[in-house]
Amino acid sequence: MSRSNKPQVDAETYVGIGAVERDTGLSKDTLRIWERRYGFPKPIRDAHGERVYPHDQIKRLSLIKRLIDAGHRPGKIVASDIDELERLALRRSPVAHADPAGYAEFMAMLRSHDGERMRQWLAQNLMRQGLERFVTETVNDLNILVGETWSRGELAIHEEHLYSQQIENTLRHAIFLASHDGGPPRVLLTSMPGEQHRVGLLMAEALLTAAGALCIALGTQTPANDIAMAAAAHHADIVALSFSGVFQSGPAQRSLNDLRAMLPDSVAIWAGGEGLQRVRALTGVELVRDFSQLQRALSEWRALRLLAAPLRHTNDGRDHDDRTSR
Repeated sequence: MSRSNKPQVDAETYVGIGAVERDTGLSKDTLRIWERRYGFPKPIRDAHGERVYPHDQIKRLSLIKRLIDAGHRPGKIVASDIDELERLALRRSPVAHADPAGYAEFMAMLRSHDGERMRQWLAQNLMRQGLERFVTETVNDLNILVGETWSRGELAIHEEHLYSQQIENTLRHAIFLASHDGGPPRVLLTSMPGEQHRVGLLMAEALLTAAGALCIALGTQTPANDIAMAAAAHHADIVALSFSGVFQSGPAQRSLNDLRAMLPDSVAIWAGGEGLQRVRALTGVELVRDFSQLQRALSEWRALRLLAAPLRHTNDGRDHDDRTSR
């Protein structure tokens, strides 16, 4: 069958679906579902019958992806026009807690895609500040600044990914260097299915490792049943979970309730991240709102452990804490 009646498509005006997937981070399946369900995007067919998209739609799709990553639901925003999407992005942008001028050099490296200089800059700040300050000050500030810049559409997806990878590499190396036999608590770190972001988990692992806790990292997207089995296998005292803004409060609440029911009361659950802002207090779950609260929770856990620890009288006349090690 001839396709000669198909329009001739200018490659400078239209982009194929594979390139749209690459440039926006939205899968081909998602694009097709939205096309049917919401009437957007609106591709045309090229001479071969393949979907191609105008550049103005790609800009709108990129903005929709940023808003979804920040916690908006597709059904509420996909049909919105570009002006409304930009207003939502500006309202959603976090307020930076650090002077952007203090990170101008790093942001220039990111925009010029100079990964090696970014790595050196991060390593130098880590050495100067120490792991705890590096996490709570530099990484925290950069996360806010990069997130704000990305929400305004001033960073491409590949640049945000480059930033995340450099931070992850730096934190993993620092955790490796700071790792030791560790002591209580034994903390299992992971996230629920649907939560792919790793930086928050790595920041928590770095702080806990620096404080002498023994951390068992499972990576992201671990089903609740497997988390419960891993907690038992590793004799975990605490299960630490991260919920970024991608996670809606309802699913987060249900996930935490389900996991709490699977774990013995002796295993604490600590959960943190932007996705928990609207989650109600849960019995047996510590909602950690920031990293200073994480550090307080660790101190309180250790204090309670000391109070509850049984003492054994030894032959040398001294009392020995049977719970200082497993």
